[in-house]
Amino acid sequence: MIFATRSSDCRLFLVLASLLGLAACSSGPKLYTNQNPSARFSEYKTYGFAQPLGTDKSEYSSFLSQYLTNAVSRELDARGYVMSDEPDISVNFFVNTKEKIRATQSPAAGGYYSYRRGYYDPWGGYETRVDQFTEGTLTVDLVDTQANQLVWEANLVGRVREEARENLEAAIDQAISTVFADYSYRGAE
Repeated sequence: MIFATRSSDCRLFLVLASLLGLAACSSGPKLYTNQNPSARFSEYKTYGFAQPLGTDKSEYSSFLSQYLTNAVSRELDARGYVMSDEPDISVNFFVNTKEKIRATQSPAAGGYYSYRRGYYDPWGGYETRVDQFTEGTLTVDLVDTQANQLVWEANLVGRVREEARENLEAAIDQAISTVFADYSYRGAE
């Protein structure tokens, strides 16, 4: 009987470990993109940046805006677009953060013999875990300057980690690479 209980504990452990592994894989940022079906992507050759950018709150450009501008320029240049003072598409950014709290409950281990867990454990119950974190959203907009119409939008939503705050430029580079990973359009020849 003890062997069967240990075997079921091992199976439970493997199932929990698998679920935690899947949860860890899915904990990265989520990307949402939208595009205007009538946009003329095959005709766009040049790009520029909105003035003022949505990430600038004063008369000068923030470090955040500078890092975003550099990273987007790298991505668009690699796709054959050329920067221009009279662009076909204008790029703008917005960044928003929210403080969030997430509470989760799980069965408590409890009891004096763990192999009795789930059968007749008088000290069972649930443990509640409260997690406070900052969620950030980065939005990148591409606007057709002739039609003055939004043609493509990407929203990257995820947890803002301390490592990203400490090395903002590298975090922005990674975020913009993620945003443009599915952007399949190339600048017109």
